[in-house]
Amino acid sequence: MTTPAPEALPASSAWTINSRTVVFGAVGAALYAVLGLFSFTIPGTQNVAVRPAFALVPFVGKRFGVIAGFFAGFVGNAVIDLIQGSGFAYWNWSVANGLAGAFAGLFFALIPPIKEEIVRLIVTAAVGLFATVIGLLFVVTDIWIQGISFETFLLGNYVPLVLVDGIAVIILTPALDAIWEPLSRRMGR
Repeated sequence: MTTPAPEALPASSAWTINSRTVVFGAVGAALYAVLGLFSFTIPGTQNVAVRPAFALVPFVGKRFGVIAGFFAGFVGNAVIDLIQGSGFAYWNWSVANGLAGAFAGLFFALIPPIKEEIVRLIVTAAVGLFATVIGLLFVVTDIWIQGISFETFLLGNYVPLVLVDGIAVIILTPALDAIWEPLSRRMGR
Protein backbone atom coordinates (compact mmCIF):
# COMPACT_ATOMS: atom_id res chain seq x y z
CA MET A 1 0.00 0.00 0.00
CA THR A 2 1.42 3.34 -0.98
CA THR A 3 0.64 6.61 0.63
CA PRO A 4 -0.31 9.44 -1.63
CA ALA A 5 2.16 12.27 -2.09
CA PRO A 6 1.36 15.32 -0.01
CA GLU A 7 -0.50 17.97 -1.93
CA ALA A 8 1.47 21.09 -2.66
CA LEU A 9 0.27 24.05 -0.68
CA PRO A 10 -1.47 26.65 -2.82
CA ALA A 11 0.72 29.50 -3.93
CA SER A 12 -0.11 32.77 -2.26
CA SER A 13 0.13 36.33 -3.45
CA ALA A 14 3.11 38.42 -2.38
CA TRP A 15 0.58 40.69 -0.62
CA THR A 16 -1.24 37.96 1.32
CA ILE A 17 -1.72 38.46 5.02
CA ASN A 18 -2.34 35.15 6.77
CA SER A 19 -0.96 33.25 9.73
CA ARG A 20 2.08 32.17 7.69
CA THR A 21 2.89 35.79 6.79
CA VAL A 22 2.51 36.94 10.37
CA VAL A 23 4.54 34.08 11.85
CA PHE A 24 7.43 34.32 9.39
CA GLY A 25 7.42 38.12 9.54
CA ALA A 26 7.58 37.97 13.34
CA VAL A 27 10.29 35.29 13.33
CA GLY A 28 12.26 37.34 10.78
CA ALA A 29 11.90 40.48 12.91
CA ALA A 30 12.96 38.63 16.06
CA LEU A 31 15.99 37.07 14.38
CA TYR A 32 16.97 40.40 12.85
CA ALA A 33 16.56 42.17 16.21
CA VAL A 34 18.65 39.65 18.14
CA LEU A 35 21.35 39.13 15.52
CA GLY A 36 21.35 42.85 14.66
CA LEU A 37 22.69 43.61 18.13
CA PHE A 38 25.98 42.12 16.92
CA SER A 39 26.97 45.21 14.97
CA PHE A 40 29.32 48.14 15.22
CA THR A 41 29.16 51.75 14.09
CA ILE A 42 31.36 52.87 11.21
CA PRO A 43 33.55 55.77 12.34
CA GLY A 44 32.99 58.98 10.39
CA THR A 45 29.37 58.20 9.50
CA GLN A 46 26.06 59.36 10.92
CA ASN A 47 25.63 56.26 13.15
CA VAL A 48 25.72 53.79 10.24
CA ALA A 49 26.22 50.30 11.65
CA VAL A 50 27.73 47.23 10.02
CA ARG A 51 24.90 44.76 10.56
CA PRO A 52 25.27 41.42 8.75
CA ALA A 53 21.87 40.38 10.09
CA PHE A 54 20.30 42.80 7.59
CA ALA A 55 20.56 39.98 5.01
CA LEU A 56 17.54 38.42 6.73
CA VAL A 57 15.31 41.29 5.60
CA PRO A 58 15.40 40.70 1.81
CA PHE A 59 15.41 36.94 2.47
CA VAL A 60 12.15 37.17 4.42
CA GLY A 61 10.71 39.38 1.69
CA LYS A 62 11.70 36.90 -1.00
CA ARG A 63 10.45 33.80 0.74
CA PHE A 64 7.38 35.08 2.58
CA GLY A 65 6.14 38.14 0.71
CA VAL A 66 5.93 41.90 0.82
CA ILE A 67 4.15 42.18 4.18
CA ALA A 68 6.47 39.75 5.98
CA GLY A 69 9.53 41.46 4.47
CA PHE A 70 8.34 44.89 5.57
CA PHE A 71 7.47 43.62 9.06
CA ALA A 72 10.84 41.90 9.50
CA GLY A 73 12.78 45.01 8.49
CA PHE A 74 10.65 47.61 10.23
CA VAL A 75 10.00 45.84 13.53
CA GLY A 76 13.46 44.23 13.66
CA ASN A 77 15.22 47.57 13.23
CA ALA A 78 12.87 49.33 15.67
CA VAL A 79 13.58 46.70 18.33
CA ILE A 80 17.35 47.02 17.77
CA ASP A 81 17.08 50.81 18.19
CA LEU A 82 14.99 50.42 21.34
CA ILE A 83 17.43 47.94 22.89
CA GLN A 84 20.43 50.10 21.99
CA GLY A 85 18.81 53.15 23.61
CA SER A 86 17.90 55.22 20.53
CA GLY A 87 14.21 54.86 21.19
CA PHE A 88 12.15 55.62 18.13
CA ALA A 89 14.12 58.75 17.19
CA TYR A 90 15.28 57.12 13.94
CA TRP A 91 11.90 55.73 12.92
CA ASN A 92 12.62 56.59 9.30
CA TRP A 93 15.55 54.14 9.31
CA SER A 94 13.17 51.44 10.49
CA VAL A 95 10.81 52.34 7.64
CA ALA A 96 13.75 52.17 5.20
CA ASN A 97 14.66 48.68 6.47
CA GLY A 98 11.03 47.65 6.10
CA LEU A 99 10.85 49.04 2.57
CA ALA A 100 13.94 47.03 1.60
CA GLY A 101 12.15 43.86 2.73
CA ALA A 102 8.91 44.88 1.04
CA PHE A 103 10.64 45.70 -2.25
CA ALA A 104 12.45 42.37 -2.11
CA GLY A 105 9.10 40.61 -1.70
CA LEU A 106 7.60 42.58 -4.56
CA PHE A 107 10.52 42.15 -6.98
CA PHE A 108 10.87 38.43 -6.28
CA ALA A 109 7.11 37.97 -6.83
CA LEU A 110 7.56 39.37 -10.33
CA ILE A 111 10.33 36.92 -11.23
CA PRO A 112 9.30 33.45 -12.39
CA PRO A 113 10.73 30.51 -10.43
CA ILE A 114 14.30 29.63 -11.40
CA LYS A 115 15.25 25.94 -11.39
CA GLU A 116 19.01 26.25 -11.92
CA GLU A 117 20.50 26.76 -8.44
CA ILE A 118 23.50 28.91 -9.36
CA VAL A 119 21.32 31.23 -11.46
CA ARG A 120 18.75 31.40 -8.62
CA LEU A 121 21.46 32.38 -6.14
CA ILE A 122 22.93 35.04 -8.43
CA VAL A 123 19.46 36.48 -9.07
CA THR A 124 18.78 36.38 -5.32
CA ALA A 125 21.93 38.42 -4.66
CA ALA A 126 21.22 40.91 -7.46
CA VAL A 127 17.54 41.45 -6.69
CA GLY A 128 18.21 41.57 -2.94
CA LEU A 129 20.85 44.25 -3.54
CA PHE A 130 18.52 46.22 -5.83
CA ALA A 131 15.70 46.07 -3.24
CA THR A 132 18.16 47.24 -0.58
CA VAL A 133 19.39 50.17 -2.68
CA ILE A 134 15.80 51.29 -3.44
CA GLY A 135 14.36 50.69 0.04
CA LEU A 136 17.14 52.40 1.93
CA LEU A 137 16.68 55.57 -0.13
CA PHE A 138 14.00 56.43 2.42
CA VAL A 139 16.74 57.63 4.79
CA VAL A 140 16.85 60.75 2.61
CA THR A 141 14.15 61.92 5.02
CA ASP A 142 17.00 62.61 7.49
CA ILE A 143 17.47 65.88 5.56
CA TRP A 144 14.16 67.10 6.98
CA ILE A 145 13.92 65.05 10.19
CA GLN A 146 17.49 65.43 11.46
CA GLY A 147 18.28 68.66 9.60
CA ILE A 148 21.33 67.31 7.78
CA SER A 149 22.63 68.42 4.40
CA PHE A 150 22.22 66.41 1.21
CA GLU A 151 25.98 65.80 1.19
CA THR A 152 25.86 64.40 4.74
CA PHE A 153 22.88 62.23 3.78
CA LEU A 154 24.64 60.90 0.71
CA LEU A 155 28.21 60.47 1.96
CA GLY A 156 27.63 60.07 5.70
CA ASN A 157 24.47 57.95 5.65
CA TYR A 158 23.30 56.43 2.40
CA VAL A 159 26.49 55.34 0.61
CA PRO A 160 28.07 53.71 3.71
CA LEU A 161 24.72 52.09 4.58
CA VAL A 162 24.24 50.65 1.09
CA LEU A 163 27.86 49.43 0.98
CA VAL A 164 27.78 47.52 4.26
CA ASP A 165 24.21 46.23 3.93
CA GLY A 166 24.81 45.48 0.24
CA ILE A 167 27.81 43.32 1.04
CA ALA A 168 25.78 41.42 3.63
CA VAL A 169 22.93 40.94 1.17
CA ILE A 170 25.15 39.80 -1.70
CA ILE A 171 26.86 37.17 0.46
CA LEU A 172 24.37 36.10 3.11
CA THR A 173 20.95 36.37 1.43
CA PRO A 174 21.84 33.76 -1.24
CA ALA A 175 23.37 31.60 1.51
CA LEU A 176 20.14 31.76 3.53
CA ASP A 177 18.17 31.01 0.37
CA ALA A 178 20.38 27.99 -0.43
CA ILE A 179 19.73 26.65 3.06
CA TRP A 180 15.99 27.32 2.84
CA GLU A 181 15.39 25.88 -0.66
CA PRO A 182 15.49 22.17 0.33
CA LEU A 183 13.18 22.88 3.26
CA SER A 184 10.84 24.76 0.96
CA ARG A 185 10.71 21.81 -1.46
CA ARG A 186 9.92 19.44 1.40
CA MET A 187 7.00 21.64 2.41
CA GLY A 188 5.75 21.66 -1.17
CA ARG A 189 6.37 25.34 -1.86
